[in-house]
Amino acid sequence: MAIIDFFDRGWAANPTGTAYRMGDETWTFAGAGELSCRIAHLLIDLGVRRETTVAVLSPNAPSAWLCVLGIWRSGGAWVPLNPGTPVADNIELLNRFDVEVLVYHADLAPVVAEMKPYLTGVGHFVALGSGTEDPVLMDLVATRPATKPRVPYAMDDVVAVAPTGGTTGLPKGVMNTHRSLSVMVTHQMMALTHAPGEPIVNLAAAPLTHTAGLLSLQASARGGTVVIIPRAAPDDVLDAIERHGVTDLFLPPTVIYRLLDALENREVDTSSLRYLVYAAAPMSLEKLRQGIERLGPVFIECYGQMEAPAAVTFMRPEEHLVDGMPAPDGRLASCGRPYPMATVAILDPDTREEVGPGETGEICVRGDLVMKGYYKNPELTAETIVDGWLHTGDLGHLDAEGYLHLTDRKKDLIITGGFNVYPGEVEQVIWSHPAVRDCAVVGVPHEDWGEAVTAVVETGQGKDVTEEELKALCRERLGPVRTPKRVLFVDELPRSANGKVLKKDVRAPFWANRTRVI
Repeated sequence: MAIIDFFDRGWAANPTGTAYRMGDETWTFAGAGELSCRIAHLLIDLGVRRETTVAVLSPNAPSAWLCVLGIWRSGGAWVPLNPGTPVADNIELLNRFDVEVLVYHADLAPVVAEMKPYLTGVGHFVALGSGTEDPVLMDLVATRPATKPRVPYAMDDVVAVAPTGGTTGLPKGVMNTHRSLSVMVTHQMMALTHAPGEPIVNLAAAPLTHTAGLLSLQASARGGTVVIIPRAAPDDVLDAIERHGVTDLFLPPTVIYRLLDALENREVDTSSLRYLVYAAAPMSLEKLRQGIERLGPVFIECYGQMEAPAAVTFMRPEEHLVDGMPAPDGRLASCGRPYPMATVAILDPDTREEVGPGETGEICVRGDLVMKGYYKNPELTAETIVDGWLHTGDLGHLDAEGYLHLTDRKKDLIITGGFNVYPGEVEQVIWSHPAVRDCAVVGVPHEDWGEAVTAVVETGQGKDVTEEELKALCRERLGPVRTPKRVLFVDELPRSANGKVLKKDVRAPFWANRTRVI
């Protein structure tokens, strides 16, 4: 099944229904589908063939997502670019991934003008909107056919080259295929079930260039509506839920924390909400319990990474409860159980032998969900996919019931005085304090211990807590070794465009001019 077939499934089922909505702008499935066909014919005329890389640079907008659908129809491979990424980094991505066509939002024309002198391979620039020096998309597609182009494909054709950070600082390009993304969407449809005829309204609040875009496909495949808002500001999210009767959405944990803060000060009708998917980072157990109490049993956790996109394990809303109450910490702290089409094993990082239940090792995944490899990097691909197993770089264990527990990233492990400290364990304790909005625990250089456990904390608005209070809380629950030696307070933690806390940026000032080896 080609990845575009999921949208076409919804198009066939609900041609006159609303496929996309943003503000007062709406697109029916027929209108969106026909425009995506016109875009595909344009791209083919511009020389796009199977696996040709085409980038889209735009804030959240229906027209930008329709360009992604058009890329897939043409047989090309989508390179997602985020306008929040530094210009130099986007230049690097465009060149490294051999992008031949760049479609960009007209509001970003000054940024694109700055990039153009450094783009060695981009042959065509197409603007979403007028007022730029480049051809306008809607003018170019006006005379193209509104019918589906006949483009041959194979399931292992690359349809997306997604950037992901590396320890060297150079971007890696994760190559996902029709096969891997189709498994991802199928898994999401299994997890987010809806009765026949039940309204489905997906809210794309996080950037469409990340998980929010891919997760919208499960709604489109069933003829549902995707409501798009510019950004995941808490009040905007709450307004959209109430106004449009949103049934499902994805948010990273940091945005959920702010959403819960906003709900303390306003009443909002959230009764339509069926599924609030949280992923991309560990979730505070205290805030998860608060969320269940405020919003009801709507939370659904997904664990994955771009190399096995968004759908390795999941925990449905009812699994978050036991006898109608939030489940014990042991359950809530897990990432759920593997999806049907993914096999998960915990392997010893040194011997690569499978370890037993409860034993910590590297989380490894195999199955059709796994990426094809890293773009033009066969050496790294061979290091990461070994005997069919994707080595995720995440540490964790499976419990006796088959729930996966994520301990931490291997690179985030702190070794202090010869003891291993997993930052996630310390973060859970700090998150439990009501004054803490978010935190990041990292290891910093220390002459005696090698690394000292250090917490960098962001407090909620108008809330106070002292360094000694947080140290005492950790000492009581974790003992002296895992208690932070320092607690630093900041106005805001560094985050990616998708809202994920960037631990490498938190850690970097402490390790300037020093080498950290794990």
